[in-house]
Amino acid sequence: MDIPSLSMGLAQSRTLNEVGTAMLAKSLDNLESTGAQMVNMMTTSMELSVNPAVGANIDVYL
Repeated sequence: MDIPSLSMGLAQSRTLNEVGTAMLAKSLDNLESTGAQMVNMMTTSMELSVNPAVGANIDVYL
């Protein structure tokens, strides 16, 4: 068995896993921020509408 190469492979695998987890966490933060901005935009656009009842409901027939 080649212990040094096995150790290097495990360390590299662990590092790649940690980098992937960090990137996923950053992506989740960005998505949460974007979602909050979209909700804020929708609520403010309904408040500024001339007639807030128009366009608030969508009828969908299948």
